Amino acid sequence: MGDQKFLIAAFYKFTKVSLLFELQTEFYKFLENLNIKGTVLLAEEGINGTVSGSSKSIDKFKNFLFEKDLLSESDFKVSSADFMPFPRLKVKLKKEIVTIGNCEINPGKKVGEYVDPLDWNQLITDEDVLVLDTRNTYEVSIGSFEGAIQPETTNFREFPEWVETEGSKLPKDKKIAMFCTGGIRCEKASSLLKDKGFEKVYHLKGGILNYLEKVKPEESLWNGECFVFDDRVALNHKLEPGSYDLCHGCRMPITEDDKLSPNFIRGVSCSHCFNDKTEEQKRRYADRQMQIDLAKSRNQKHIGSKREVEQK
Repeated sequence: MGDQKFLIAAFYKFTKVSLLFELQTEFYKFLENLNIKGTVLLAEEGINGTVSGSSKSIDKFKNFLFEKDLLSESDFKVSSADFMPFPRLKVKLKKEIVTIGNCEINPGKKVGEYVDPLDWNQLITDEDVLVLDTRNTYEVSIGSFEGAIQPETTNFREFPEWVETEGSKLPKDKKIAMFCTGGIRCEKASSLLKDKGFEKVYHLKGGILNYLEKVKPEESLWNGECFVFDDRVALNHKLEPGSYDLCHGCRMPITEDDKLSPNFIRGVSCSHCFNDKTEEQKRRYADRQMQIDLAKSRNQKHIGSKREVEQK
C-alpha cells in the first residue's frame, strides 16, 4: 500500500434493487480483483456495506456503485486507518440491509426529515425535542450526545418493541431527533415511527460519523468515542482509531483499565462476560487465540479472504 494507509468506505442507500444473485456475484468478483475486504449487504430494499482497501481501489469501487446508480456522492463516506480492519470479503444477500424485523416499513418511500450535521446542534438543544440514540447499549457505553434517550437494546431488532412500550407514551406531535453510527438505523427507525403516526421525526444525515467529520471539535456536542463494527473498535473526533479495544469473547468495547481485571483473558473473556461463559466456551476461545498468536508469529493471517456468501 506504499504508505500503508487503508481507506475505509461506509455506504448505504434504501433503493429498489433487483437481480440480487447476479449482482452478488458481480460485486464479489469486482471487489476481490481490487483486493478490497469488508462486508456488503444486498437486499431488495437497498445496499449497505463497509469495506477497506487502497485509495485507488476504493475510488474504483465508488465509481462502480455510481455507474450502477446504487449510490450518490453523499451516500459514500470515507475514513482511513494504518491497518486493514477486515479479515475477509463477504457479500451477503439479506431480507433487510439493516435488520429491524419489520419488513412492512419502507424507508425507500417514507422516512423522517434529514438533518445536516451543521444544523444538528440547534435541533437537539431545543428543550422541546426528544433526542433518541437508536444504537445498542454497548455502543452507547463509550459515547453519545448528552441527554439522549437510549432504549437499552442489545440489537436493533428490539427497537420496535421499545417503540410499542415506551414510544406509545409520547404524544404523536412530539419532535423526535434520532441518530446512529452512519445513518442507516436511524433512517429505518424514522420510517417505523412515521408508520406509527409520529409527525415530527428527524434523523442525523450520515449519522455520527458524518457529524464528527463536519463539525469542529470545539463546537461539537458529542461526548466520548464512536463505536464501529470493525477492528478499529472506536473512532475519536478526528475519525482516527480511539482508545478502546474489543473483548473477543463478548464483542464489548473495553479500556486499558478493564484489562487489569482478573476476569480479563485476552481473546477469551472480560469482566462483562466472564461469568456468562461456560468452561467449554472459554476453552474454545483460548484455543482460537492460540491459533491467532501462532499465525502471527509466522507472519501469517489466521483468517483469510475466502469467499463467504450468505442468504438470510
